[in-house]
Amino acid sequence: MGLGQSASQSFFATAPPQSSMPVDPRKLKDPNFRTQMCNEIMEFLTQKNFEMEMKHTLTHKTLTSPTQKDFVMVFQFLYHCIDPGYRFQKSIDAEVPPLLKQLRYPFERNISKSQLAAVGGNNWATFLGMLHWMMQLAKMMSAYAVGQYDHACLEAGFDVRPDRVTYKFIVEAYQTWMSVPDDEEGDDEAQSMLQPHLDGLAQAFAEINAQNVEQLEAQEEVGRELQMQIEDLNKNAPRLTKLDEQIQILEEDRIKFENYNNSMDAKVEKYEHRAVVLAEEIRKMELELQQAEEEKRALQEQVDAQGITIQDIDRMNADRKRLQTDKETTSARLEDRREATMVKESEAGQKLQELEESVSNYNSLGYQIGIIPSSGTHAGGQKYELVLTVNPETDFTSSRMIRPNEQESDRLLGESGNGYQAHQLVNLDLRGSVKSNIVGLRKEISERRNAAYEKDMANVELLDKIKEAIDDKQAEVEALGHRVRAAEQEFDETKETTSAQKMQSDAQIEKMEKELQRMRANLTESVQLMEAREVNANIE
Repeated sequence: MGLGQSASQSFFATAPPQSSMPVDPRKLKDPNFRTQMCNEIMEFLTQKNFEMEMKHTLTHKTLTSPTQKDFVMVFQFLYHCIDPGYRFQKSIDAEVPPLLKQLRYPFERNISKSQLAAVGGNNWATFLGMLHWMMQLAKMMSAYAVGQYDHACLEAGFDVRPDRVTYKFIVEAYQTWMSVPDDEEGDDEAQSMLQPHLDGLAQAFAEINAQNVEQLEAQEEVGRELQMQIEDLNKNAPRLTKLDEQIQILEEDRIKFENYNNSMDAKVEKYEHRAVVLAEEIRKMELELQQAEEEKRALQEQVDAQGITIQDIDRMNADRKRLQTDKETTSARLEDRREATMVKESEAGQKLQELEESVSNYNSLGYQIGIIPSSGTHAGGQKYELVLTVNPETDFTSSRMIRPNEQESDRLLGESGNGYQAHQLVNLDLRGSVKSNIVGLRKEISERRNAAYEKDMANVELLDKIKEAIDDKQAEVEALGHRVRAAEQEFDETKETTSAQKMQSDAQIEKMEKELQRMRANLTESVQLMEAREVNANIE
């Protein structure tokens, strides 16, 4: 179990998947750093008797330019230092990736199976870093096994002493029990040989309990001292409360002063920046003033050369201002007229569009009732189709003044500057002949509708009579259906009774057949028994 982990989590649990390829922070490309790692690994292998265990010789090239066999031997030895009970059964390129994932090697995704199949060359630095990490892990586990990290476990809240005592007892007792011979006296001998281990276990736990009792007494003493300090502090509670309030007030004042100082610093910085900006603006204004003075002198020289007096210049300026004012007033009035004209033209355009929709709707209804075209069913040779006559889309713009880069349509004008008259828009006299003809057609259709309605009422009466006759026949059919269902129900009941009787008969027959077979079998056995007895009698 790893340091600081819960008791239910294994050290060799599968590590969570990483979202991206990890980057090794070690300086594996540095020759000095690789030489240092090689020396540490060689020293560790020598201390652990690598050559005796693996039957493989270590040379100075084993970790600088190794062969595939050198890498396999070193890897297997280092992994056995971590997990002594593991047995390698597959090829190295198939076993290394899952083992590194179980060990939670941070950079196992940087090692591929193709690299494992040919270790060495440019990728040796990656494998050297992996072996060095495994060596450090083996050292850490060895140190943990001998109790070098027990103080860290105690600081983290894990007391491993009982676990170590229990583990030691189990190992030693099991070794002793395995050495007991397997005979009748083995139980008594095993009991006598295991008794020292039991006594040692009890003594070790007694020492641990004594230490725990001492720690508990020390903690109780510390608790009593702290309780006394609490009582002393409670006696001085009002004064401490007042001091706390004063400290809080002073702290709030300090925060306010700090905020005020910060705001003042910001204002000072702001005003300094503004002063710099204003100084720059003043410099620019002085330059502009100097240029204006020079321009004024040049203009004055030109005026003096032309012989124009100051009174003439003032009069021309007054005339220019008056003309400018008249121009602005005229432009404002023109803009108002333009806006009013645009509103009127928008309304006229909307009315024209509504008129076009009405004409289209009229012609559509005329086609539906058969008065359009003149050869229609109800047209009677008369022409009822309306044609709206308007100007096509043009660029004629005499209706109003147009702004630059603006174009308007002249569809709203029948003539230049004039709108349409009623007789100019449509081709028929709607209130005269068209209306009278449509009223006559409407009267004729109404008479035909009344006649069709009377005929329809007669057909409805006949249909009601036929429906009554059908209802009578339907009642007779339903009565016959009730009789048929009653007969079917009686048939089903009779069928179920017959089926039940047949099933009982089949069961009885099957039972009698089984009994007959059993009797035949018994008879055959009796005959065979009698024949055997007869044979025995004859033999005797």
